[in-house]
Amino acid sequence: MIANSFGTRDHLAVGGTSYAIHRLDRLPGVQRLPYGLKILAENLLRHEDGHTVTAEQVQALAGWDPTAEPATEIQFTPARVLMQDFTGVPCIVDLAAMREAMVALGGDPAAINPLRPVELVIDHSVIADYVARPDAFDRNVELEYQRNRERYQFLRWGRDAFHNLRVVPPKTGIVHQVNIEHLARVVFAEDGQAFPDTLVGTDSHTTMVNGLGVLGWGVGGIEAEAAMLGQPMSMLLPQVIGVKLIGSLPEGSTATDLVLTIAELLRAHGVVGTFVEFHGPGLAQLPLANRATIGNMSPEYGCTCALFPIDAETLAYLRLTGRSPEHVALVETYAKEQGLWHDPDHEPAYSHTLELDLCTVVASIAGPKRPQDRIPLDRATSAFRAAVHGYLPADPVSVGLDESGEESFPASDPIAVTGNRARDRPARPRQASSTGGRPRAPIAVTLDSGQSVELDHGAVVIAAITSCTNTSNPQVMLGAALLARNAVHRGLRSKPWVKTSLAPGSKVVMDYFEKAEVLPALRELGFDLVGYGCTTCIGNSGPLPEPVSRAIAEGDLAVCSVLSGNRNFEGRIHPQTKLNYLASPPLVIAYALAGSMDVDLTRDPLGVGSDGRPVFLRDIWPSSHDIDQAVASCLRPEMFTRDYADVFTGDERWRSLPTPAGDAFAWDPASTYVRRPPYFEGLSADPDLVGDIENARVLVLLGDSVTTDHISPAGAIKRDSPAGAYLREHGIPPGEFNSYGSRRGNHEVMIRGTFANIRLRNQLAPATEGGITRHLPDGQRMTIYDAAQRYAGEHVPLLVIAGKEYGSGSSRDWAAKGTALLGVRAVIAASYERIHRANLIGMGVLPLQFPPGQNATTLGLTGEETFTLRGLTGGARVPDRVRITATTADGDTREFDADVRIDTLTEADYYRHGGILPYVLRRIAAR
Repeated sequence: MIANSFGTRDHLAVGGTSYAIHRLDRLPGVQRLPYGLKILAENLLRHEDGHTVTAEQVQALAGWDPTAEPATEIQFTPARVLMQDFTGVPCIVDLAAMREAMVALGGDPAAINPLRPVELVIDHSVIADYVARPDAFDRNVELEYQRNRERYQFLRWGRDAFHNLRVVPPKTGIVHQVNIEHLARVVFAEDGQAFPDTLVGTDSHTTMVNGLGVLGWGVGGIEAEAAMLGQPMSMLLPQVIGVKLIGSLPEGSTATDLVLTIAELLRAHGVVGTFVEFHGPGLAQLPLANRATIGNMSPEYGCTCALFPIDAETLAYLRLTGRSPEHVALVETYAKEQGLWHDPDHEPAYSHTLELDLCTVVASIAGPKRPQDRIPLDRATSAFRAAVHGYLPADPVSVGLDESGEESFPASDPIAVTGNRARDRPARPRQASSTGGRPRAPIAVTLDSGQSVELDHGAVVIAAITSCTNTSNPQVMLGAALLARNAVHRGLRSKPWVKTSLAPGSKVVMDYFEKAEVLPALRELGFDLVGYGCTTCIGNSGPLPEPVSRAIAEGDLAVCSVLSGNRNFEGRIHPQTKLNYLASPPLVIAYALAGSMDVDLTRDPLGVGSDGRPVFLRDIWPSSHDIDQAVASCLRPEMFTRDYADVFTGDERWRSLPTPAGDAFAWDPASTYVRRPPYFEGLSADPDLVGDIENARVLVLLGDSVTTDHISPAGAIKRDSPAGAYLREHGIPPGEFNSYGSRRGNHEVMIRGTFANIRLRNQLAPATEGGITRHLPDGQRMTIYDAAQRYAGEHVPLLVIAGKEYGSGSSRDWAAKGTALLGVRAVIAASYERIHRANLIGMGVLPLQFPPGQNATTLGLTGEETFTLRGLTGGARVPDRVRITATTADGDTREFDADVRIDTLTEADYYRHGGILPYVLRRIAAR
């Protein structure tokens, strides 16, 4: 029963229909709150039951202190859950296993069922195997179904077996774009009630919907499963950072340039764990697609969400994308009535306020390994030359640098770049042997076409218009297409060693490309459609041409990718691209034309035109007027209504898949894709008592900025890896290994790929990269998986020690699941990213934090010690701090305290139960 302690329940009439609402203006103090906190206030009022959501929580939110450190716990109940297939498959696997575990506990298996709408979009499984050919899309889809048939059958079973679960089939679009174009309600109308659309998603870029005024963010799969099962999400009232936008974007700057600028600004300020809100007069200058781009990348600057309030642009976008007039009227009336409509003259109370003049945004890229490392385009070449030095073989090369480390030649050195040679091979930095000063020759390559070229450090071997960030933003997509048309008219072509691909976020993109008559030019440059999904940005870039791959290996070349995505972490894009840069779609095409990061796009020619004269980027860059005119003339609401008319139906290939039936899934013991997980084996009705951790060993010792891409299995499965060996033992040839993402429903594969990223640097095994560690005390080097198995046989608990920003990146549940299944009992880090810390707790792993100013180095820890953690045993609650004793092989000891990063009482309950899923299962079984 809803308590209605504050008398906020009322009705709202819209177009002859009356809706029950909770009026925010009846709650004293709410008017000054940021927009996101107003949405949370409504959520609490609507769910106030005196037990889970109390009047005290509502009062605390209404009296929110902007300057206070987060300490007040509230219970947030999202209206829906959003998933993509990589994270969705293990979620449905867990739900299927929970039904069986419920039977073992004597409960009703039918109780394991989503209680809120769940929408799963299959978009992460397509791989860019075929590119630069007219049939690339059809060939890639055919391979996608061959590789993922078993997974897709399982998802079809889940769609039919569970209530409230809808599945968007392959070939539709990227989950976040489908969300803003079709799934998002902005205002829910359900059971006679009207209330704000809120959600959590199993992808960190769920925040793209923030651009539409919808409050939501990414969570791990295990948190999402709890939300599906009706569990509110425990959270601390956050600080809210206001970003005031003024001015407008200058000519030549794009939404990508803006979001990279914002990522740099907010990372420098520090916004981890906060809400960010955009407001001010500059808001009116930003199209909805640009707002969505900014919201999308909030994980890259570390905040929980990045909200844009509802305004006239929101309504215009809803009309454009085919929402009904009645629904648009509901959104407008509700937002204005509830104080959720943007008022440029009103500035809510914020914890901190930053200001950004849009006029200062310049063309930029980011890289070579972090999205917040923005580089103005006119400094891209010099930044590359400085960065590449760290990616070259230890001996012999000093690239373009003198002994002091400074550049030894100007960015436009005619020896480094010449117009004629730019047509034949990438220009290269001058390189000198560290011993003899002799120039190092590039690697000669004969391509499959028979063409002879030369590859060198800095060659761009992947140029991909990919990912949810930009690939449905009409301004940047049509900007790229117009640039391509201008380039073709001047006689330019992509360099032959560049793997080019186009993976739009929505079918609508190809509709307006066709109407704008730009598809021939894109195809001429090799940007044929490869699929509707997240390809290169998540490592689904497919293989490089064999001659190119061989040359990279032969010369140990530091080659590059350029992509329009949001992630460029080490080892993510492709195993052979050591440097990876984020750029707008137009700049992706420009770098495909240049073929090298060592070409200065602001000064050097992209190549030689058909008239024999050099062509510069400025010669082919489309004007803002041309782009706006193309958007206005080519984008129509009927494109959206047509493409989404049967969005859940799918094509004949999807509809004809044989589908298992029944409420319980029939596990196939021979399956290498979907296996019953071990989380509920031997689960008792009551949890075991929490105990101290005795004589633990360190499995991995890590530095700063270790991301979930380093931890979680991702990308291709190598033949000689533990996961590859497992698959070969089960009769799977290497050509059918598929990716880790596609096999997330098989814990045996995933545990073998945890901490196996090729760029992981485990300080316990110095001078190595990849999933290598040392077993202690004997010091034998082996894979991390093998060491974990050996420790398990010896009954030795394990720890992970890490630096700052541990677990930044995507909301990968397997970064926590794999950690737990390897036998890791606790992680000690200098600081955490929000999602991964919560996921560790959700899997029963204890997150500990070094005191401020301390880390493994300052404490003199080598990772070779044994560790005992005391203070956990015997208490009714989880302590705020534990005492850690590190003992060396010689018997010397070092003691220090570590903060327990279990921040709420609900998180403490999860930890005591061994994780969020056992907690939920026991609660449901006890009803």
